[in-house]
Amino acid sequence: MTDGSPLVHLIDGHVWIFRSWFTMPSRSAPDGRETGAAYGFTSSLVKYLREHEPSHVGMCFDHAMTSFRNEIEPGYKGDRGEPEPELEAQFDLCRDAAHALGVAVYEAENFEADDVIATLTDRLVQRGAGVRVVTVDKDLAQLVTEDGRVVLYDNSKDVTLDAAGVREKFGVDPGQIPDYLGLVGDAIDCLPGVPGVGAKSAAAVLGAFETLDRIPPHGEPWSGLALRGAQRVAERIAGHRDRALRTRELATV
Repeated sequence: MTDGSPLVHLIDGHVWIFRSWFTMPSRSAPDGRETGAAYGFTSSLVKYLREHEPSHVGMCFDHAMTSFRNEIEPGYKGDRGEPEPELEAQFDLCRDAAHALGVAVYEAENFEADDVIATLTDRLVQRGAGVRVVTVDKDLAQLVTEDGRVVLYDNSKDVTLDAAGVREKFGVDPGQIPDYLGLVGDAIDCLPGVPGVGAKSAAAVLGAFETLDRIPPHGEPWSGLALRGAQRVAERIAGHRDRALRTRELATV
């Protein structure tokens, strides 16, 4: 941070593990265990530490493949299934590698890495630190702050998103991301949106009403909203309001 306060790098660890699993060739330890994902994860972490030289860095993991969200919505992330045994066996190897490289490791039972990142970010900002959230998950864009103290960073593309970047990419303010996902859904997490409502329509609607709660509930005609097919969109949102609110709840960290 330019004001002298520390910049804390919080890395979404499971994203790195799965990316390595799907992109790295198979590798075996001397005892025959599969280690390709752990090797890719560790290589990525070493590269990140060398290139960015962070003074403060934490790695956040999912505690398990399910969380409290599955109690709210049993189908949450339902199409992912259980990880292959050869991959699951490498999770602890990745945690151990992060520890060995001097990186603080965080996880919490019944919560996802995203929730841990959100909690740590809130506490760090309260203490005056800046936070770089290293992830490709769009739901974490809700953490970005207007003052630039919290940003997202996609290390695979070397792209940083501040508040202006979030608005340019999604068409909404960072704090509106859960409402935005409530309308468009998130296929990666099996979160349904409102059928027929895409990114541009969602951004226009939230630009006019700010949140889902302020959208007229019964499909009343909208005035002053420059959106093609506005009445059709209004009726679709009214007909799937409960779904949108449920998805927003699940997308909030």
